[in-house]
Amino acid sequence: MWTVSLRGKYLVWAITACCCQGFLLLGYDQGVMSGIIGANNQFGMDFGEPDPTTQGLIVAIYDIGCAFGSLIVFFFGEAIGRKRMIMLGAATMLVGTAILTSSTTRAQLYVGRIVTGIGNGFNSSSIPVYQSETCGGHIRGTLVCLNSTITIVGLVIAYWLDYGLSFVDGPVQWRLPIGFQAVFALCLLLQGMVLPDSPRWLIAHGRAEEGARVLAQLEDRDSVDHPDVVEKLKEIEVSLAQESAGGVFRYRELLQGGPLGNFRRICLCAGVNIMQQFTGANMINYLAPIVYQDTMGLSRDLSLILGGCTAITYMVASFIPLWTVDRYGRRALLMTSASGLSICFILAAVLLSTGSKPAAYGATAMVFIFQIFLGIGFLPIPWLYPAEISTTRIRARGSSISSFINWLCVFTVVQITPPAIANIGWRVFIIFAVFNAIWVPIVYLFFPETKGLELEDVDHIFEKGGVTGGVWESKGGRTVQRRRIMEDVEIREVREKEGEV
Repeated sequence: MWTVSLRGKYLVWAITACCCQGFLLLGYDQGVMSGIIGANNQFGMDFGEPDPTTQGLIVAIYDIGCAFGSLIVFFFGEAIGRKRMIMLGAATMLVGTAILTSSTTRAQLYVGRIVTGIGNGFNSSSIPVYQSETCGGHIRGTLVCLNSTITIVGLVIAYWLDYGLSFVDGPVQWRLPIGFQAVFALCLLLQGMVLPDSPRWLIAHGRAEEGARVLAQLEDRDSVDHPDVVEKLKEIEVSLAQESAGGVFRYRELLQGGPLGNFRRICLCAGVNIMQQFTGANMINYLAPIVYQDTMGLSRDLSLILGGCTAITYMVASFIPLWTVDRYGRRALLMTSASGLSICFILAAVLLSTGSKPAAYGATAMVFIFQIFLGIGFLPIPWLYPAEISTTRIRARGSSISSFINWLCVFTVVQITPPAIANIGWRVFIIFAVFNAIWVPIVYLFFPETKGLELEDVDHIFEKGGVTGGVWESKGGRTVQRRRIMEDVEIREVREKEGEV
């Protein structure tokens, strides 16, 4: 298939644009139902005035589709490849959107939500890996965080399109917002068609010449024989040789301990996504108007406006990591974020417990500040960290596991939130405040710093061993130094000269 002839930073930005398109679609999908469901509107009339439990199911069954799509990537994504998996995700979402937009029954609506979710599961599992494997360690954090920022742009578009069409009568009130996601899915499909696949995936699958050509494009070199390309190719090959010492991949490798620490990596991939969802983020992002209306006693119209403004605040805050993630690191942002989120929800609960209207407005302000702290850390890092902490051999599977866990947790949170709000009201904030407080020591003890590391360096990140993988005794959680892979390359070259390899 023909691919673009862009080179260097222009190719990196073209790949980033494609990845951002996928996350724009993800964000739009996350927000589009929040302004449609839970109101006395055309959608409610068309689907039999769903009660809170059914509302939660309509929103959350999408996440079951996402989880299933991630599971498919776990088993087949490594064989299919990063680029083709993303294209397949876009095509699947086009089919799901067609089913959704033409829905006349709840059953069809559920099917459309699941199919669309499967496509998004393909994308959410594959895009962070594709982005991470096609850029350097010095900008990887910024670029993946940019993907997360664009997620919130999609969320904002969805909220305000919902709000604008809430004044329109007829089925177009909900069919247009749901159908509009097809535009983003089509753009993603077309972008993916003309981009090269990940050079690391190509090299890992015996296509070293093609991988070298892509490396030359990314490094902006005219020849695959250029020293920079040769050096990078050696690093990847040596890293893959070390990871593949046991031969053909077997799933039990994911439970492997020792210096490589695959099981520890998988636990971190899953753990950071469990933590993200139990911050209470998607209680706000999926159901902000319901939260404002039912826990704070605000009108539906004001709740919709505040939901849109909340999303804008979230979007503005999501730009902060673009300048901080590669300067201060992943751990600092996660701990700062969790601390702020806990304090915001504690204050919101205290204010709402008084039952006064001024206190409700104060709690609303806490939700806005919550979005700022969320954008600082727990929005972008859980998408970035699994692709960084996994080795090339298990990266696709690590990312798909993290995505699978993410969507299962989203389903749980979004499914239980409407009935929880209906039964315990403002007390739901206390539950998430406690969770956020717990995340701080967990990050401090168990999450190694990956700032600035090349993907091949992380092979050695757990060599210090111990209960915390060396994180506890390492300054700032830095268990391995940048360019550690060069020592392995030098050792291999010496052995080759001596005839040992």
